[in-house]
Amino acid sequence: MAITRVWIVETDEEGCISCGFSESNCPEVFKVETGGTSKVIEGVDYSGLEAKIKKAAESCPVEVIKYDEE
Repeated sequence: MAITRVWIVETDEEGCISCGFSESNCPEVFKVETGGTSKVIEGVDYSGLEAKIKKAAESCPVEVIKYDEE
């Protein structure tokens, strides 16, 4: 299945803890910004990156990386 959207959930209680795993695992999609939060890089073609995106989401210690599949 193709991944059509990737995002990071930010809540008032807990969000990204900047562990750096998402960026080290898939720098094509994720970037840790100055100030310590990770963001999804806009305009990325996710084809060919599905396994890396899923690994980042499954390994996220605070479970804030989400994605949609088609």
